Amino acid sequence: MDHSFSNKPDAGYADYYEKMTTYANILSGPALAIDPQATARTFAAAVEAGEDSPLVYSDTSSSRYGITSIAQKLRGQRVAIVGLGGTGSYVLDLVAKTPVAEIHLFDGDEFVSHNAFRAPGAPSLEDLRLARNKAERFATIYSAMHRGIRAHPLFIDASNVDELLSMTFVFVCVDRGAAKRVVFSRLRNAGIPAIDVGIGIEVHDDALLGIVRTTAVLDKSYAEVEGRIPMQDDGNDVYRAAVQVADLNMLNAAFAVIKWKKLLGFYQDAERELNTTYTINLNMVVNDVHEA
Repeated sequence: MDHSFSNKPDAGYADYYEKMTTYANILSGPALAIDPQATARTFAAAVEAGEDSPLVYSDTSSSRYGITSIAQKLRGQRVAIVGLGGTGSYVLDLVAKTPVAEIHLFDGDEFVSHNAFRAPGAPSLEDLRLARNKAERFATIYSAMHRGIRAHPLFIDASNVDELLSMTFVFVCVDRGAAKRVVFSRLRNAGIPAIDVGIGIEVHDDALLGIVRTTAVLDKSYAEVEGRIPMQDDGNDVYRAAVQVADLNMLNAAFAVIKWKKLLGFYQDAERELNTTYTINLNMVVNDVHEA
């Protein structure tokens, strides 16, 4: 007999994967001739994560690219985000995609229309009219992805700052210098590492210019970076009046989360910088303080 129905090679297939991909390629040929974008390959259906995972469904991104063991360096962390304005909400968006144990959200303010233009997502008009507390609103949204999110609908001040003492890391994303002073004074005494963010933007010649700052505050380096963080409010309320734009909030959050991941060994950290500034009109990044 000189004909066969099977397309199996004389030596057989090396494994099941080779067999299936061979047949998929054969059967896809006619379709590809009509539509070069056609494919027989689909992604696996979403699978609920195990009970020991802080994520609601499995992290197929880490497994797909072979970095699961590196991602495990983030497990067990209890992270606080103080302030859920533009930058803080983007920090949440990034941290919620990691296997940290808990994410605690602190903000006593309401989510209204101006927040919608410098935060992730696309809130509806009905959502804005509810004027929900920011911490509770974002906790509801991101709990669809992460099981460990906890809302604290309050502003951090001297009366409640001790709520941060059970955290392993704190992102400080508030614009009030006095609030920063209370937080960092307590974290310094407790030896809890943190990252402070800040955006200074002004209008000049009918365009915006300024600097995006990211400052890591470690127990042994507090004195070196203390001068980089504005911890006083002036009479003009400059912090609340400062211009903020969503892309810069997102960039500030990305710098902060990248540095946090460096501190945990997720990313390599050859520079070991503690203070980073990005100057917008020069497109320039400068690291001016380093770990000893």
